[in-house]
Amino acid sequence: MSILLQITSTLTDTAAQAAASLTPPAPTEQSMSLWEMASKGGPILYPIAILSILSFYIFFERLFVIMKFSRLDQNFMNQIRDQVHQGNIPAARSLCKATDSPIARMIDKGLARLGKPIRDIESAIENQGKLEVFLMEKNMGFLGTIAGIAPMFGFLGTIFGVIKIFYQISLQSSLEIDTISGGLYVKMISSASGLLVGMIAYSFYHYLMQRIDRVINKMEISAVQFVDLLEEPVKP
Repeated sequence: MSILLQITSTLTDTAAQAAASLTPPAPTEQSMSLWEMASKGGPILYPIAILSILSFYIFFERLFVIMKFSRLDQNFMNQIRDQVHQGNIPAARSLCKATDSPIARMIDKGLARLGKPIRDIESAIENQGKLEVFLMEKNMGFLGTIAGIAPMFGFLGTIFGVIKIFYQISLQSSLEIDTISGGLYVKMISSASGLLVGMIAYSFYHYLMQRIDRVINKMEISAVQFVDLLEEPVKP
């Protein structure tokens, strides 16, 4: 009886070992770093990287300019009003020249036209305002261009990669799924990179335009206040 149990146990162990040997090993999870992913994206990633650097440079350069243009003392218009009511126009212009702000430069243009019709004064202020807006929006068009062209570079890289994959398939006698999947996921990296850079540039563009719109609103309000100031009766 004991011999039978030993034989049965031996057969069971042998079957278990055989099953274990036939079972394929569990696939190990593999990960890819961003640098490895970028290195496999192909040469099309070089122009995409240049566009990315350019978009960040334009964003921060314009942001600092807009922040500088938006700075203005809250008492600036009150001081201008006091100087104008006192008839001290040279002091009001000196205050404008000492203040580095588009609003101050607009008011200075208006003060330089005092004595002329209101329409001429408004026209001078408006022209100066257009110049200030142009200076704030300088290079903003490049951000819009990057937002549109970066995804195109990505798609172009993917298309070139797919063409290369099908060319390799045409040279093979049999179709292997590894040839397609192994190369296609690499070529999709360029599309993802282009879309990412385009989204960043698009966000930068609209954020800066919102900041510029706020400065323009302040400029328009100050221009209206100055024109109203000229039409106010002077208190004795």
